[in-house]
Amino acid sequence: MVKDCVSVWEDCLRFIRSQVGDQSFKTWFEPIVPLKLHEGILTIQVPSQFFYEYLEEHYVQLLRQVIHTELGPQGRLEYSVIVDSGSAQNQAYSVTLPNQTPKNKWEQDKPAKIHSPFDMPSVEEEFRHSNLNPNYDFENYIEGDCNRLARSAGIAVAEKPGVTSFNPLMVYGGVGLGKTHLIQSIGNKIRRDDKKHFVLYVSSEKFTTQFTDAIKNNSIQSFTNFYLQVDTLIIDDVQFFSGKEKTQEMFFHIFNHLHQSGKQIIMSSDRPPRDLKGLQDRLLSRFKWGLTADLQMPDFETRIAIISRKMESDGIYIPDDVVEYLAYSVDTNVRELEGVLISLIAHATLNKAEINLELAKQTLKNIVHDIESEVGVDYIQKSVGEYFQISVEDLKDKTRKKEIVIARQVAMYLCKEYTNHSLKSIGYHFGGRDHSTVIHAVQSVSDMIEIDTKFCHSMDELKKKMRMKSV
Repeated sequence: MVKDCVSVWEDCLRFIRSQVGDQSFKTWFEPIVPLKLHEGILTIQVPSQFFYEYLEEHYVQLLRQVIHTELGPQGRLEYSVIVDSGSAQNQAYSVTLPNQTPKNKWEQDKPAKIHSPFDMPSVEEEFRHSNLNPNYDFENYIEGDCNRLARSAGIAVAEKPGVTSFNPLMVYGGVGLGKTHLIQSIGNKIRRDDKKHFVLYVSSEKFTTQFTDAIKNNSIQSFTNFYLQVDTLIIDDVQFFSGKEKTQEMFFHIFNHLHQSGKQIIMSSDRPPRDLKGLQDRLLSRFKWGLTADLQMPDFETRIAIISRKMESDGIYIPDDVVEYLAYSVDTNVRELEGVLISLIAHATLNKAEINLELAKQTLKNIVHDIESEVGVDYIQKSVGEYFQISVEDLKDKTRKKEIVIARQVAMYLCKEYTNHSLKSIGYHFGGRDHSTVIHAVQSVSDMIEIDTKFCHSMDELKKKMRMKSV
């Protein structure tokens, strides 16, 4: 049966859908249109140059895999990139770009097979696979109060691995705060400075899987010999060793040998050693030998710097008011902040729209749960303005008229009560006021509720409206 471009691409999409999230699939794959299939080359049309570059950067391995499956080893992919969508008078203008894989070199670009200790009998071979992501480095790891100690310690370790007192170096923090970025940045700097230094990055789950395979294959000695040759061992998410007694036993011996040999050990965890459950006491005690540094949620200024650096590296301009809005609105973790930026750029690209404050609000509405979902800042401002017969602009203005000040304080109070916004974020949405103004507003409203019956009744009516909106 001869396949056409549509049926081939539909088969590709079925596999792709199973490998990526629904949001990513809708954003990056549904807009693609299959154009032609000729001599093993599938041509697909994408909406823009940015769209093409994003696919090549983030999904190139997945696309290679699925094209290889559908069209065989010689199969290739080409992009038809829309440069100008055209008009009634002029036809659309597009250019065709090949996938960045050279013809007949699929095997060359496959990940190296050296993912298991058993495939590498000696680290003295021509290549050593460190499993590090080259995109992680200190240059794009923004420093702030939230990570200063961990970053400084990481640089010190990278400059003199195994020599400083920061051995082991344990970095801990919540989801999306940059643990993996930091520990891989250390590994990348060490490798750049000393090509002969054997750095190995491995997740605790991968280590456990390798160890389990070694038991099944009677290759424990090969497994052990491999790890004992590492100069800097980076273990991600050690909390997943919890409850795995045999794996902990093996890691304990490897840890001891490397440490006594002056080799560097770097680890990450989602919590400090004292809070790790299900780990042997002797292992936990060794985790505490060196330095334990935490990563916290980035503050407003750090989030501003992260957004600015990300946009600068991507060559994309975002107005200052949009940068500030995003930094105030997304105060959870770096991963969510980067996800919002990607979605914002995707919306602007697909809709050929300018990135402005309105588009940012619309994008956040669909991503961040407490932005405009149920009760949001805009809804509270609108409701309070209508109740007190004051415009939303007046609530944000600098005027000190008594009736406006009271309404503004009520709105701030309700924002603190019914949204997850920080005090800084609430102040920002009221004309850029600082968090101390919000604290004062909340206290003033609380005091008036206690002493003024009429005011208390007004607050009850507004709160009822908030509760009805939340249902």
